[in-house]
Amino acid sequence: MNRPPRRSYGYINNNAKEQGPLTPLNVILAILIFPFRVIVRILKVIFKNRRGVGRTLITGGLTLAVLGFILGVILVFWYGRDLPDPDKLTDRQFFQSTQLFDRTGEHLLYEFYADQNRTVVPLEHIPEQLKNAIIATEDTAFYEHRGIRPMSLLRAIFVGVFTNKRVTGASTLTQQLVKNALLTNERRISRKIKEAVLTIRLEQTFTKDQILWLYFNEIPFGSTNYGVEAASQNYFGTSVTDLDLEQIATLAGLPKAPSTYLSNPERLRDRRNFVLERMYQEGYITREEADTAQASSTTLQIKLGDIQAPHFVFYVREALTEILGEKDIDTGGYKVITTLDWDKQQAAEKAIEEQSEKLFKNAGANNAALVALDPKAGQILAMVGSRDYFDDQIDGSFNVVTQGRRQPGSSFKPIVYTAAFEKGYTPQTLLFDVETNFAVSGRPYQPRNYDLSEHGPVTMQQALQGSLNIPAVKTLYLVGEEAGKNFAKRLGYSTFETGDFGLSLVLGGGEVSMLEHVNAFGVFANDGEYHKPISLLRVEDGNGDVVHEWKAKRGEAVLDKTVAQTITSVLSNDEARAYAFGAGGILTLPGRPVAVKTGTTNSYVDAWTVGYTPELVAGVWVGNTNNSPMTRGYGGSRVAAPIWNQFMRLALEGTAVSNFTPPPPDNVEKAILRGSANGGVTLLVDKVTGKLATSSTPEAYIVSRSYIPPHSILHYVDKDNPRGPIPENPASDPQYAVWEKAIQDWIIRKKEKDPDWEVSFEEPPTEFDDIHSLELIPQVTVVYPAPSSTIYSRDINTDIRVSAPRGVSKVTYYIDERVVGVVREHPFNLSVYDRALEPGTHVLLIIVEDDVGNRIEERVPFMLQASTEPPNISWVNQGSGFVTFPHTLILTPFKTEQIQSLRIFATQGSNQVLVGELTDFTELFNNQIFVRWHTAPGEGTWTLSTEIKTTDGQVYAGESTSIQIQ
Repeated sequence: MNRPPRRSYGYINNNAKEQGPLTPLNVILAILIFPFRVIVRILKVIFKNRRGVGRTLITGGLTLAVLGFILGVILVFWYGRDLPDPDKLTDRQFFQSTQLFDRTGEHLLYEFYADQNRTVVPLEHIPEQLKNAIIATEDTAFYEHRGIRPMSLLRAIFVGVFTNKRVTGASTLTQQLVKNALLTNERRISRKIKEAVLTIRLEQTFTKDQILWLYFNEIPFGSTNYGVEAASQNYFGTSVTDLDLEQIATLAGLPKAPSTYLSNPERLRDRRNFVLERMYQEGYITREEADTAQASSTTLQIKLGDIQAPHFVFYVREALTEILGEKDIDTGGYKVITTLDWDKQQAAEKAIEEQSEKLFKNAGANNAALVALDPKAGQILAMVGSRDYFDDQIDGSFNVVTQGRRQPGSSFKPIVYTAAFEKGYTPQTLLFDVETNFAVSGRPYQPRNYDLSEHGPVTMQQALQGSLNIPAVKTLYLVGEEAGKNFAKRLGYSTFETGDFGLSLVLGGGEVSMLEHVNAFGVFANDGEYHKPISLLRVEDGNGDVVHEWKAKRGEAVLDKTVAQTITSVLSNDEARAYAFGAGGILTLPGRPVAVKTGTTNSYVDAWTVGYTPELVAGVWVGNTNNSPMTRGYGGSRVAAPIWNQFMRLALEGTAVSNFTPPPPDNVEKAILRGSANGGVTLLVDKVTGKLATSSTPEAYIVSRSYIPPHSILHYVDKDNPRGPIPENPASDPQYAVWEKAIQDWIIRKKEKDPDWEVSFEEPPTEFDDIHSLELIPQVTVVYPAPSSTIYSRDINTDIRVSAPRGVSKVTYYIDERVVGVVREHPFNLSVYDRALEPGTHVLLIIVEDDVGNRIEERVPFMLQASTEPPNISWVNQGSGFVTFPHTLILTPFKTEQIQSLRIFATQGSNQVLVGELTDFTELFNNQIFVRWHTAPGEGTWTLSTEIKTTDGQVYAGESTSIQIQ
């Protein structure tokens, strides 16, 4: 516990160290003498142990050392010109505030005040333990070095030049003071050199105690607080002299990244505990003191003025520090245009407020969060990190959207199913939803569905939309656990790098960032293109110059667009989830297509709803801040979905309806990948052969049949190549026997519950129809009529030549899609008088078929030039022999619409009888007229005739026929 003695602390004064005049040469020597000595020492060692080392190498090394020295002198002189004077370090400047606006630039969200809250405090008034905490955490060798640690500086320069990584921990306290008080936060080698020059000059100007005093009074501690006294008063409501150990450790941890820690209570607590651990390791406090302080809650309180969308504001501030640095945010007078859509932000806050008042009491929930993005650009449009930012009881300042790590439950299933679709599986792939013990690595793993039921064979689409757990686990197994994690990483997830989640990953077993989770759904909405979430559109300095601006660009194509369209088609299919959630419910928007998925974790700890339209993706989380369970039954569809639904309605109100692009048809051949909603595989087959129908199979021979495969999918596919050949030895898969047994056990359970229950398993056909093939198609040559020829008579006579490998069975003739004849004998020509054909252009269709339906069609256009036939009535055959009474006469009218009346006469010699008269032709059956003849006119042969009166007043004599009356 004994520390090395230090110099006494005191006030800074106008007396610098007693030393010679401060000159550029002193600074040059101070910076370069150390590395130069190192080089000389290395060369001495080489010279002393020069076995095998030539004099040329030694000379070259010395030359490089001299050149390096000269180059260093030049760099120091060049970058050292016009640097700030460290003697004027405490001079105060006039600063301007930075303002944050929504995307329109009209609605002010927050103003980071420029007026620095600073109270200078003497060094002896600063608690000893606060000094110890800063030194233990930031610079343990503060009293030993000369302002810079050369090797750390070289390492930072090397890494910055040759990699994209950012080195931390390379700066001394003096360097931090220079960076925050005298220089900007730019990341360039030139700034590092300037920093080194000023650091040496500062070390030559002031004592270590004076530098420490300046550090405590100059360094920003977040918000507008500069110096420890201002921070202590603002955050803890007390002077720095009265801080306890927990508060000291919290304060000492802030300077590294104030915006990050102040906006993230968890990271602030972790940082405080790190400081306490360092103090213990350096011997400043005991293990008991460290443990006690680490176990206590943080007491830091942030005082905010008028602020809108606070979670989003502090998320933006953290992003700004990467561009401007901590100091410039408060002092640079910047105008920041963010991505926030103020109308959507209000809609989000309103939805959470109103729905939480209705639902949370019964649901046993106390917190909620919502984030919405534009999937086409990754822009954050609305963000509510908790139900109430200012409610300490729910840790309201904690931003669940960006800082939380929560299990997503079933809302993660679409990610895994999409990976399956990418691999070659389809939404119609058939899986058995039956209780299965997957027994991973010998450990029992037997997931159950939320309703504890089994549904037997279901498609992947049904399983996903019904949120069934067992098929989801099977899907992840088909995808592969590691492949599933790598696929999620492509969509932007960063939380699965470590951890062994196993098959439970698909059920939400791994924690996710809410922002990353919702943005992944945005990839689906954006046809497979990924955009990193952004919050800044433009940053202008006090002069109006743009220092940062977002440029629209295409996203990164991380997913084939047809795969993205496929998962969207599934998630937007309300009919597919109707059996589980009902149709037209809380997961739909009136008149607008929407893709959506809910999720609930074990014991109802987390409830989710994530959904999207083509232009907007939004996610809602509901739960308790302390991870305690909600009331059983209150899952994603009951507490998160109402918030999501209300927000989407408000956010999209008055906007045009956009439709999703449907995926192209998938003509996958393998039967197990072509399941149907009825629980089996529904296929189109040739009813004659029982084989799969093809494009050559005649339509009349095609029937739809359903089959329930007797095996699991592992029997029919190689899980890593589902569209490839059927496995030669499917039992070699480690899960094969488990899945097969699960199906048999399910059958036993079903029969025990219902002895009359039967299931008919039948292997679906795998071979394609080969009887109806191209080789067997008949041939036809039309001699007459020639294409586009003119026919002058209504007598239609054809001359064709036909043949077929199996023989011609019949030839069917159509004129303008009207059957005019079926010929079943050689030479299969048509001869018909067509009175109904109007003059003009027509098409003769000739269909030649064999005995099993192989056929060929030939279309022959022709022109008819013949006189128009007037309306007429023809007799249907009255039969042979005598007739008895009453008797029904049957007639067929031609051009019924032109007939006004019909009279029927019976004539024998000079005797004529009116049999009947008809004036209504609207109730014809099969286009035939039925007339009842009640009274016989007398025995003998009678002639039946008709008289037609047309609508234009013309009278025509119709056809006649004879009958024998007895």
